[in-house]
Amino acid sequence: MANISAAEVKKLREMTGAGMMDCKKALQDSEGDFDKAVEFLREKGLAGVKKREGRTASNGLVHAYLHKSSPDLPPTVGVLLELNCETDFVAKTPHFQELAKDVAQHVAAMNPLYVSADQVPPEVIEAERAIYEKIALEEGKPAAALPKIVEGRVQGYYKEFCLLEQAFVKENKKTVQALLDEASATLGEKIEVGRFARYKVGQS
Repeated sequence: MANISAAEVKKLREMTGAGMMDCKKALQDSEGDFDKAVEFLREKGLAGVKKREGRTASNGLVHAYLHKSSPDLPPTVGVLLELNCETDFVAKTPHFQELAKDVAQHVAAMNPLYVSADQVPPEVIEAERAIYEKIALEEGKPAAALPKIVEGRVQGYYKEFCLLEQAFVKENKKTVQALLDEASATLGEKIEVGRFARYKVGQS
């Protein structure tokens, strides 16, 4: 078994926000390899993501991101993002702060309208359903297939306009929700987007 120093345990804890004993065991099992230790903690934490859903994420931070289309031009897009976790300890970790930056950049690039599907007003979805049904009929789709077709297009609406359903702009094989779940697994706390605001010059 690798001889792990207190300084190494402290460093891993600062990186991940995981408990001291968990960090020590991860480093021992990975023979001092920090990358493997982080992966070990992430895999261990994944089993607990669902268990953390009932917890309250009342800490966190507000991240401000300004986007420039060119280095010599002033910023034209700004995002304020509230990212929540359970403790201020995790909120101060580089991992959590980098996550906030990534999600804010995603919002700037992809312009979601809502955080999650349950925030979409019912009247908006009803209007979308009516449009999708009309289009399907005009396309000559059979009446019996309409409910399934309309529902599929509603899910497509969620994927286009709801932040957590969108494919993460830096790694489009995972959703933003999957990104948060991975961070929750590594950091050992519930992590969620509280809210966001996106501003673009010339748009109200």
